[in-house]
Amino acid sequence: MENPKLFISYSWSSPEHEEWVIQLAEELVENGIDVKLDKWDLKEGNDAYVFMESMVTDNEIKKVIVVCDKVYSQKADKRTGGAGTEAQIISQKVYEQVDQNKFIAVIKEKDENEKAYTPVFFKSRIYIDLSDNDLYAKNFEQLLRWVYDKPMYVKPELGKKPSFLSDETHISLGTSSKFKRAIDAIRNGKSFAKGALQEYFDTFIENLEKFRIMKNNNEIDFDERIIKNIEEFIPYRNEVIELFLAIAQYSDTKETHHQVHDFFENILPYTERPEDISQYHTFDFDNYKFILQELFLYAIASLLKYECFEAVSTLINQAYYNKTDNNFNQNSMINFSKFGSYCQSLEYRKERLKLNRLSLKSDLFKERTEGIGIKFEQLMQADFILYLRSSINYLVYSDLRWYPDTLLYARNRYKPFELFARAQSKDYMSKLNILFNLDDKNKFNDLVKNIIKNNFVPSWDYDSLPLETLMNLKNLYTKGI
Repeated sequence: MENPKLFISYSWSSPEHEEWVIQLAEELVENGIDVKLDKWDLKEGNDAYVFMESMVTDNEIKKVIVVCDKVYSQKADKRTGGAGTEAQIISQKVYEQVDQNKFIAVIKEKDENEKAYTPVFFKSRIYIDLSDNDLYAKNFEQLLRWVYDKPMYVKPELGKKPSFLSDETHISLGTSSKFKRAIDAIRNGKSFAKGALQEYFDTFIENLEKFRIMKNNNEIDFDERIIKNIEEFIPYRNEVIELFLAIAQYSDTKETHHQVHDFFENILPYTERPEDISQYHTFDFDNYKFILQELFLYAIASLLKYECFEAVSTLINQAYYNKTDNNFNQNSMINFSKFGSYCQSLEYRKERLKLNRLSLKSDLFKERTEGIGIKFEQLMQADFILYLRSSINYLVYSDLRWYPDTLLYARNRYKPFELFARAQSKDYMSKLNILFNLDDKNKFNDLVKNIIKNNFVPSWDYDSLPLETLMNLKNLYTKGI
């Protein structure tokens, strides 16, 4: 719509009110709207009634604003004066109009109870409030959007039905009632919150066995079953994420931190061969590997969102008992990097389907972030912190390393993640330091040098991760507060 025509109906309540209406009209004109106003368009000798009627009924007038104050509403309801005449014409059109999108009330005045003055025929209709100077700019934008038929919120196109709802057989973890009990107890600080959370975690871990899949000999599209499996897991993943967010907001205690730590420790065996299975394929546990990595990423992102740094420290600095480790030459206590296992099936899928993608795993993480309270930006930030922490571990202990799959989407980024942007403050960095145990800028500089020296910088398609930019290296510890 180019230069839409608009008519303003109002009452000559006072000189100040008339000036306000003229100013509104001028602002609309400045924004490309062809405003018809009696002050400008009703000339001496013209028939005022004919002018009003033509403005309301003219098909070229696409929008009509009714400026509502106390005087206009009284005259409109009593059908007196010019405002009453216009209201009589407008009300008939409002009731007749099928579209109902040509007329809108703009509120200039409210009563002592903050109730908008509107004529009876406008009582049930949505209006735009310009009576509050503090909200004027925001609501004026709303008015412009209405005139140009460009609403702020647009219904998205219908997507496809989720695949996990398409099958007749559906895997259930049986956690629904326990989830509701746990989430309510945590949010409301009930005395049994710890027990309710543990009951949920125990049920979840035990029934996760239902998601086990095994590759058949000569099965060439086993990757399809893995994709379907992790898609079907989404409702349960969302349950756990909601719990993580609730814990971060309402139960940020050492006791709860250790419950979450034990939850991940007890999922770990699913990523390896069970004791009762002697024959297996490399792909057999890839669904569990993906599920575990995704859950851990969201746990860290949820806790970071509410700056629960001690909780994050527990998850990344406290070792995990590796119940699946059958090699007596290795330590049975491992760090969190074990949760970031390589999924060979996804690389196989990329080759089998000849997909021109750098990383299917990265793509899946990004695609699955819709509508769960954690933005992909926050997920990448969590991934980056895990990558840095694991790099420190590896450089000191030659331990496992965490590969930051989501940072494929940060390789061309030109600004730091939020936590590191805030860490230019020494006070803020002192809080964040519990994650790294590096208490001055020189140690962070040394970390980056060692990462580069040991070729630990991830890269995709020849684009390396901009470490110094993402961690705001130049500006760390530069301000007192």
